[in-house]
Parts: sequence; C-alpha cells; structure tokens
Amino acid sequence: MSKKNHRQSAAPYAKGYSEAGASVTRRALKGFTPDSGSPNEDINRNNATLRQRSRMLYMASPVATSAINTNRTKVVGTGLTLKATVDRDLLGLSPEAAKEWQHKAEMEFRLWGGKKQNCDALGLNNFMALQQLALKSWLMSGDVFVLVKRYPAAPLNPYSMRLHVIEADRVSTPTNFSGGYTYGGFMDAVVPDGKPGAGHRVFDGVEVDKNGRVVAYYISNTYPHQITTEKQEWTRVPAYGERTGLPNILHIMDSERPDQYRGVPYLAQVIEPLLQLRRYTESELMAALVQSFFTAWIETETDPSDTPFNEVGAGDIAGVPAEVNADGGPMANNISDDDNEYEMGPGTVTHLAPGEKVNFGNPNIPTAGFETFVKTLCKLVGAALELPYDVLIKEFNSSYPASRGALLEAWEAFKMRRKWFVDDFCQPVYEMFLAEAVALGRINAPGFFTDPLVREAWCGARWIGPVQGQLDPLKEANAAVVLGDHGFKTHEQVTRELGGGDWEANVEQLKAENAKLAEAGGARITNLPSSGADDGEGGNGEGEGKGENA
Repeated sequence: MSKKNHRQSAAPYAKGYSEAGASVTRRALKGFTPDSGSPNEDINRNNATLRQRSRMLYMASPVATSAINTNRTKVVGTGLTLKATVDRDLLGLSPEAAKEWQHKAEMEFRLWGGKKQNCDALGLNNFMALQQLALKSWLMSGDVFVLVKRYPAAPLNPYSMRLHVIEADRVSTPTNFSGGYTYGGFMDAVVPDGKPGAGHRVFDGVEVDKNGRVVAYYISNTYPHQITTEKQEWTRVPAYGERTGLPNILHIMDSERPDQYRGVPYLAQVIEPLLQLRRYTESELMAALVQSFFTAWIETETDPSDTPFNEVGAGDIAGVPAEVNADGGPMANNISDDDNEYEMGPGTVTHLAPGEKVNFGNPNIPTAGFETFVKTLCKLVGAALELPYDVLIKEFNSSYPASRGALLEAWEAFKMRRKWFVDDFCQPVYEMFLAEAVALGRINAPGFFTDPLVREAWCGARWIGPVQGQLDPLKEANAAVVLGDHGFKTHEQVTRELGGGDWEANVEQLKAENAKLAEAGGARITNLPSSGADDGEGGNGEGEGKGENA
C-alpha cells in the first residue's frame, strides 16, 4: 500500500476527538476507559458507600467538617425567616390590606413553626432547627426526605401538620422486590403483582410510573446496618395526596443528571483527596510528636533483676493509654512487662542490658513542605466544592479585593444552594401550612381552594437568611448608597443584602425613633453620604481588610 493510500485509509480513525480526549492510542489515555451507565446505575449502586464515607469524613476530617458547616451557616444560618409577599395586583388588595394579611400569615406560621412540639413529629426541633438538620443531612447523604404527618390539634396548637425528617438510608427498595442487588439494597426493581403500583419500577426506594414520574417512596423502619432485633419492614408513601394533591413527603436533592432519582453526597467528588489529606496530616502530626521525644539509653553493669526496665511512668504517654484495673481506672503505671520492648516518651530514660549499645533517639523527619501541600490540596478541594480556600479554611490574609472576590464567589454558590433548599423544603412546607390555616378559618384567603392562580398569589413568600458579610463595612455601605442613588438597586434590595432586614419595617422604626429623639431634643437619624465609595486596595490602605462577618 502506498503512503498516500495508507493515509487515506487511516483518515476516518483520526477525526475530531479521536486524536484528543477520545483517543485510544495516546499513551496517557490507553488505560482510561470508563464505562458509564445510566444515572441510576452509576449513582444508586455506589450511594451506600458514598454516604458512609462522607459521614465519616464529616466526623473525622476538619476540612470536610468545615465545608459542610460553612454551607449550613451561610445557607440557612439560624434559620430562614418567612416574609409573606402576596401578589396585590392579582388579588386586588390595597397596600395596607396586603401588609395586614402578610403580618397575620407570618404570625400564624410563627405559632406553628416557632415551637418544636408544634411542628416536629419527634418534638425535638422547631422549624428553624429542622432547616439546619435537613440541610446538613442533604449535604452529607446526597438527599433527605421529610415525611408530612398529621396529629390531633392541641389547645396551644390548632394545626395538625408535623414534619419528620427521614435520613437517606431509610429510603430503599424492599428486599422482596425483584431487581439487581446492590450494596445497601436493590435497584431498578419491579413492584410485584398484588401490591399498590404493581408493575412500576423502583429505583433505590423511589417508585416511578411507566412515564418515569415519581409516584411513591418506600421507607424502611430500620437503617441498613442498624443492630436491632426489630424486623425490617417498608412502608409505601404516595408522593402526593390523592384528594388534596399536597405532598405526603418532600424529597430534597440536587440533580446532576437527567432521569436521576437519588442524590449524590456533597463530598462525593473529593472523598479520596480528603481522606489522603487526613492521613497525611496524621502522619505529619505523629512525626512531629516523635521528633519532640528525646530518649536517653543507659548501659549498666547492674543485674537486670535489680533494675526496672523501661520506666516510662504512669498515665497516658504519647497517646498510649495506661492499663486499666478491675474498676476501669488507670493502673499505677504503664510500664511494659516485655523485656524486649522499649518505649519512647517525653523525658524517657531506658535501661539496657550489658553489651547493648544504642544511639540517642533523634528522628529527623522533614516537614518543610507540609503547609504548601495542605494549602494546595485544600484549594483543589475547595474548587470542587465551590468554596474558595479563604472561605473553606477561614483564613482571610489576602488583600481586600482578593478576599472580597473569594467571598463573592462563595456567595454565588450559597445563594444557589439556598434557592434549591427553599424550593424543595421551605416553600412547600409554607404552602401546606397555609392550606391548613385557610381551611381552619384562621386566615382569610378568598379563592384559595377554587382557583390555582389565586392560590399561587396568596402563597407568595421570600425567605430571609444570612447576608453576605462584609470585609470593610464602611466601604461597602458607601458603595450601596451610590448604587441606590443611581437606581441600580432599591432600598429594599440594599437592606436585604447588607443586613437581611425589612426596609419598610426599618423606615417605620426610624420614624418612631426620630420622633422620640426630636421630643428629647436630640439629632435626627439621617442618611449616609453618597460619597467615598472608592476602588482602593483596602479599607486601611494596606489591603488587609479583615472582618468577623466574613
């Protein structure tokens, strides 16, 4: 074959990505042959392992703990607060009437959600704490479920709705359903004949109809690895009430692929680097601990029976606990009984047998690159988790623009995650609560049950949470004034972003305070000047720009 013909015959195999990321001939890519399946194959088969590892890292890895707790603090904080916002134009309400109705709805919701015995099926958390619990569980496990239960009304609580937070592990496919076995349960099973939803497929506890629409969930009474004598049973919970159309269970998750029915833990993509980082820091810590020991070895001609071996002393030495007696307390010492065993510890003096010679114990393990390595790895982990290094590690030593840029980048992720959480949890809960309040006659909402559009107008709400935080409050306040003066932002937007408050409520409060100040002969509260918003490097002129609210 001529060179020309050979080139022509090989051409179809060298098109597009075949010479790039899809190449099977390049040395770096020869062994890189992933076999991706459906979302439920790729995710559900591995989720049990991912959940366990994510939880373990949360409990044992400071970086993982920081990532999840930072999201908890910034996304919901002490809890997202309801701010009812009805559509006045569609409902035909005056500003005064709308304001009165909104205040009434907020107070009724506070009556229900402000006390743990009123809103939590277990009586452990109020609605604010339930938000924190649900968010952390979502991040650690990939998804979380909230079961809506009904209890009889009480003298101090006219509402029947209660919320029961269900951890991801308890939603699984019953073992008597046909399907492929996976660690932690069955997947892609089929509901047997004679049972509700017969013929429907079940993906890791999520039942879907022939169109792929979620119709029910299967909740186990026990955890997969729980040590209990209780027989494992499953309860089928329809996704929505047949008569009311309201959710019976809320599924909080973040989808990353189409046709995905279960969520992936927040730490899933960084489990390996987080584990390696933990191991590395532990080894460096042990190395530093060993370096701190200075042990002297003494050779003696004394009869060994007259000289105690390895006198390290009593108590916990270098992380090695002392032996315990019958009562569970420490023995008088933790001296080894083995003549051939030598121990190290702070200020240790060890006796040797005649003829034995040992050099001074002075381990020299280099740790110079520890900080650089940890910092680099944390940056990579933070990039994957949308948490810049400054925010992940809580180290704001960069210039003002750099630190503010890190905060702004992280805040975009927090806002997005808050929107997901509100849509999946807070808003549905409020709409179910409002339906019960209107049905009980405690809130008047004409047309609520007759027109879906009118119902939507009554259900409008904003959820106020933690604000972004400020490195230089004066600089950022002045910038906000400039934006307001030129119409780029409203007073309401600025108030919400800087302080998380209500501008109208602030105006009313300022009006009352100014009246009192005028009555007392004091000065009125005035607006900040609209000048001074510069673009310098930092509030102190040195580019430091630290602040506790960052």
